Parts: sequence; structure tokens; C-alpha cells
Amino acid sequence: MNPASLFDLKGKVAIITGGAKGIGKGCSQMLSAHGASIVVADFNLEAAEETAALLRKAGGKAKAVACDVTKDADLTGLVAATLAEFGQINILVNNVGGGGAGRESPATLTVEQFAHTFQLNVFSSWRLAQLCAPHMQDAGYGSIINMSSMSSVNKSPAISAYASSKAAINHMTANLAFDYGPAGIRVNAVAPGAVRTDALATVLTPEIERTMLAHTPLKRLGEPEDIAGAVLYFAAPISKWVSGQVLFVNGGGVQTLD
Repeated sequence: MNPASLFDLKGKVAIITGGAKGIGKGCSQMLSAHGASIVVADFNLEAAEETAALLRKAGGKAKAVACDVTKDADLTGLVAATLAEFGQINILVNNVGGGGAGRESPATLTVEQFAHTFQLNVFSSWRLAQLCAPHMQDAGYGSIINMSSMSSVNKSPAISAYASSKAAINHMTANLAFDYGPAGIRVNAVAPGAVRTDALATVLTPEIERTMLAHTPLKRLGEPEDIAGAVLYFAAPISKWVSGQVLFVNGGGVQTLD
């Protein structure tokens, strides 16, 4: 056994949605550092170009693609652009997502807002898996990694749309593992706890952080590279007999406000 080969992604091509910033950027950097060619797909093309340039400067291969994952034309275009640039698809990281976590009171949340959260978090991931799977099978190597959340199992107020969409991702992941397994494609999910990103920084205060860490055995919040490490595990050959799993990366506890 060659230990280095277990994490070797040379010759592999990875699509990472929401890959320009935060956790997505961390995943882009992590997989690139282990040899994968990266397609940085993001709604913000300028930010995607900056991240792709950073990867190329570090010696990697990367392409930026503008993509609104709620538009099917953008999803099909993303796959086409990847094939045109790199000729194959091996890894899909369905990282992009969002919702009004903590702001989803059923007294004010509309049906349209609820549906949009599922479109963004669940439907886009399912559709991209459908689009990429045949090319993964053709390439002889496939790993799909969906981004879940601790919210998928926690119970909190004013988060029903986001939390239920992430719970759907968990179950979708387990079922797609059966659908795509015979084609040699693994499907897994990573469920982060609270991670230091620009989005978290907009609401994080010292008091909130202390409250979150009260139930976190490893007494710190997560960093993007913590999540990227779990994504690398699922993307790389070391997990070649792992599928249908959800890996919670949360410092050993929960980062809730109660």
C-alpha cells in the first residue's frame, strides 16, 4: 500500500458549487492541493475568478464558471463547460446552499420562500448528480459529496425550511447511493456545525460564540479547512468503500444558542 495514493486526486476533475468563498473556497483549495483540477462554480463570477486564479497561482488547474444553481440552463451549462475544459467529471461537491436560518418564522415565511430554499439546497444537488453521474461512470471514478448541516438533526425555532431541506439532503444522499452505486459512484454528505465564514461573521458576537462553545467539547468554532478535510476524505480513494453516509463535523457537539 502506498499511503500517499489514498488521498491522490491527480487526473481527477472536481466541480464545486459555491466554490468561491467560505467552505466552498476551502474545498476548492483542499482538493486542488491534492491534485484535482477544479471548476469553481459560483453565482458571483468575479469571486469565482479570484479563487480560480489563486488555485492556478499555487500550481493547480482551475476554471471559473458563473452558475445560478436554481436555473437548469446554468446547471447543464456548468457540466458542458467542465467537459469542454477538462474532458471528464469525477467529483461533484454540492456545496452551495442557503436559507433564513433563525429567520424562518412560520408566521411570516411564504410558500415561495420555503420552496426556494428547497430549490437551492435540494433540487439543485439532485439535478447536478443526475447530470454528472453518466460522465463519472464513463470516467471510471465518481464521488458525489452533498453539503448537509447540523440543522438536519437539531431542533430550533424559526428554521423549518432550511432544517428540513438539510434533512432531505441526508435521506436523498442515502438513497442515491443505491441508485449510483452499481455505476461505481459513491454518494456521501458532510454536515458542518458552526464554521467561521463571512456569513457567520455577520451575526457572530463574543457572547454568541461563548454560548455556542458551551456545548462543544473541542472548544472552538470550525474553520473552512475542517469541512474541506471531510470533503477530501469522501472525494479521495481512501473512502472507496464508503457510500450513503453523513459525516457530522462539529467539534464533537452542537453550536446552538440555548
